[in-house]
Formats: sequence, structure tokens, C-alpha cells
Amino acid sequence: MSDLLTAADVARGVCRLFAQQGLVAIPEVSLPNGRRTDLTAIDAKGQIIIVEIKVSRADLHGDGKWPDYCDWCDRFYWALAAGLDPAILETPDYRPESSGLIVADRYGAAVVREAASRNLAPARRKAELLRIGRLAMRRAMIAADPDLAGPWGEGL
Repeated sequence: MSDLLTAADVARGVCRLFAQQGLVAIPEVSLPNGRRTDLTAIDAKGQIIIVEIKVSRADLHGDGKWPDYCDWCDRFYWALAAGLDPAILETPDYRPESSGLIVADRYGAAVVREAASRNLAPARRKAELLRIGRLAMRRAMIAADPDLAGPWGEGL
């Protein structure tokens, strides 16, 4: 079944779950360290959640970059396509004591394991919330007027 699900399907399911929980999310957020998140969400308290989506076994086994996300969020989750075996996420390399696990399809998702909270430093949280907010607003402006896309890159 996981072969049929795309990352967009999983993202849709996770976003539905987050909406039920009062979180807002945005896909494809570039981080200051050069990495790009699959989903970044913010809760009502301003906590930042990063979600790394995996839809295939090869993609899951080949991911060595995910620890680079942890310095930029309060909580980190893996989101796996329904039907994908999550056993590897129980091994020490994937830090099961701190990383959460969500299983999703295109219609919804469930938290299988909660992520531990790390609490970003206040200065980093402020900077990240401003950066993410500006990114979301820029994307909304460009959606309303595609001609605005030219002068702006994602780094603004």
C-alpha cells in the first residue's frame, strides 16, 4: 500500500491531523543550515514542529540528514506512509526516545509515538517564527499575484 502513497498524500493526511489539533503547517521550509523540511508546523503556543515524510523503505533507510532539523524545532516527527514498516525507527540511529512517529494516508493520520519536547532558545524561536511567518505570507501574496514571484527567492 505504501508504494501507492506519495509524499503529498502523507503531507495531506498529516495536515488534516494537525488541523484537528489546532496546528498550522507549511510545506517545504528552507532552514538556515541549508536543509529543507517536508512540513513545518506551529502550535498555538508558538512551538515549532518539523515533520520528515517517508513513503518508501529505500527513502527511510537512506536518510542521514534528519538530525540537522533538530536544532530548529521543539519537536521532530517522522511521518510514514500507511503500510510502511516503522521498525527501523526503533533503532538508536533514529533516536526513538526523542523523535515522534506519525502514520498517515491522504485522508488522515495518527500519532503512534509522541515526540519529546526540546524547547528552542527564545531568540531562535523568535527568529524562526518571524522567518516562517514571512515565508507563509510571501507564498500567499504570490498565490494571489504570481507576477510577484520574480523578485523574491525563498531566502527572504
